[in-house]
Amino acid sequence: MKRLFRLALCGLLLAGFGCARHKIIPDDELAMIFHDAFLTNAYLGTQNVRTDSLRLYEPIFARYGYTTEDVYYTIGNFSKRKSARLGDVVEQAIDRLESEGKVYDRAVAVLDTIDNVARRTFTRTVLSDTLIRVSSLRDTSKLHFTLDVEPGEYRLSLKYRIDSLDRNDRGLKAAMWLEKRDSTRANNYTVTLRRNREERFTRNFTTDTTHGRLCLRLLTFGEKPQRPSLTVRDLKVEFTPPTDVAVDRLYEKQLDIRIFADEFFRAALPPKDSL
Repeated sequence: MKRLFRLALCGLLLAGFGCARHKIIPDDELAMIFHDAFLTNAYLGTQNVRTDSLRLYEPIFARYGYTTEDVYYTIGNFSKRKSARLGDVVEQAIDRLESEGKVYDRAVAVLDTIDNVARRTFTRTVLSDTLIRVSSLRDTSKLHFTLDVEPGEYRLSLKYRIDSLDRNDRGLKAAMWLEKRDSTRANNYTVTLRRNREERFTRNFTTDTTHGRLCLRLLTFGEKPQRPSLTVRDLKVEFTPPTDVAVDRLYEKQLDIRIFADEFFRAALPPKDSL
């Protein structure tokens, strides 16, 4: 495995790079990129997938906030960094792969890692808000949301605080449920909201073709609602498609991966005319 890494990476060390400014990827993140890309390639190899595109790398790089050009530039820049060795980064990725191999059967480890890469790649935020203040009964509508859903997983996360200005003695709750296409409710969930300190809240919902909407009522009252005083921060709902769907999309979107495939290195080489 170490020999494969070294043979693959030496091509980029010999490649020419332009003068455009690109991001330098920190060593730890570069090691994780190597790790994810190598395992993705290994998995495709077990499936005998033959492809002719390099786009499979792009979402892996993008997941860490980088482009293919950033990877080229970072690897090429190692020759200018006196205190850094590309070999150390490679060893870090290898150590992680080998430690995983000790815990799981290699084939299972590869499958699991590729599934996770695919799921991370296609996870998207469908609702977000950094700050919502509710200081009147009219404001409660700010915390009522209805989202159309598709099969997969939805994760709700937020932080809230009910402060001393709130006039409700008790009975403040959050309610949420899935609405089926026949208008019936499923997965009803309520939680009593705590007072006078910041609290974190998360909830996961698994949806299928029978579900139509996710309903969130993040502030509800008892019998006699009084003036509320509530702050919600970092509200987010993220959607992740089913694993098999995510992997299929990964195949469709990314068509060639070997860490690193020959085409990846050829793309980094300067044109023959410039040699």
